[in-house]
Amino acid sequence: MTDQVGDDVRNAKHNDKMRKLKAARDRMMETKTVEKGLLIVHTGNGKGKTSAALGMVFRHIGHDMPVGIVQFTKSAKWDTGEARLLNKFPDLVTLHIMGEGFTWETQDRARDIAAARTGWEQAKALIRDDRHQLVLLDELNIVLRYDYLPLDEVLTFLREEKPADKHVVITGRNAHENLIEMADLVTDMTMVKHPFRQGVKAQKGIEF
Repeated sequence: MTDQVGDDVRNAKHNDKMRKLKAARDRMMETKTVEKGLLIVHTGNGKGKTSAALGMVFRHIGHDMPVGIVQFTKSAKWDTGEARLLNKFPDLVTLHIMGEGFTWETQDRARDIAAARTGWEQAKALIRDDRHQLVLLDELNIVLRYDYLPLDEVLTFLREEKPADKHVVITGRNAHENLIEMADLVTDMTMVKHPFRQGVKAQKGIEF
């Protein structure tokens, strides 16, 4: 009997707390009235930058909203799970896999710069295209870090030519501070543990 009374008191306190919390949340939500295209940056040393961005891509597909994707470092020779899935939605997804692989694999800076330039031209076309609600620029931060594209050129385009209602998502480590300052939403993926350090190789369905 005593335990039941104690539970009733705890439940009543909890319910009262949740009612007050809901009222506060409702008041806060009433102030959120702006709708706009977001510039989103996923950076940091932790895993999950592209994976999180693809989550937004799949949400758009689920709402029948077309998306454009440029992958700046991944190679078309790579058999990735996301490419397999995205290619099943040709009416909703425009996918350009523009990379030559990791820079330490190509060992050819001129070739990497040429690939980055081609990818950036595709990216600009997708962003300008009214059809696409969201454009993912996967690993663009890597391209900017190695100076394969001029940072000012990219920032100027995003500032002056990105349509006001277009979402653009940029991924990759070492996002430049100027890009972070410009962005509406920035997430820094922090690595706490990674199996690679224990000798575990990249695995299908997890890394690709």
